[in-house]
Amino acid sequence: MSYRKLGRTSSQRKALLRDLTTNLLVNGRIVTTEAKAKEVRKTADKMITLGKHGDLASRRKAAAFVRNVVADVKEDGDDIKVQTALQKLFDELAPRYAERNGGYTRILKTVQRRGDAAQMVVLELVD
Repeated sequence: MSYRKLGRTSSQRKALLRDLTTNLLVNGRIVTTEAKAKEVRKTADKMITLGKHGDLASRRKAAAFVRNVVADVKEDGDDIKVQTALQKLFDELAPRYAERNGGYTRILKTVQRRGDAAQMVVLELVD
């Protein structure tokens, strides 16, 4: 198969990838194992590519995958503006990578996890 099963059922694996991808888009950086990071890199690149397309169909495809979580809260006097992960993807991340053709993420290896010696990595969005 062309993907890692990560020791989970298909529904658990899909939920894990959705959560990690959403966290990466919201925070810009996550710490996880190397195998999970390599799988999340695929889905994150696909979501940013959908964001670059910017049409309604792309927005709906991304909304079906990205979790509906709050990415940022801004105050303008009496107004409070809440930005979701999907809005951040289309409003901030897509224009940031408009000139870049793929390769939106970077994997940096760190220490091995103490319990099972799994290789830990930092997965971050490229500036």
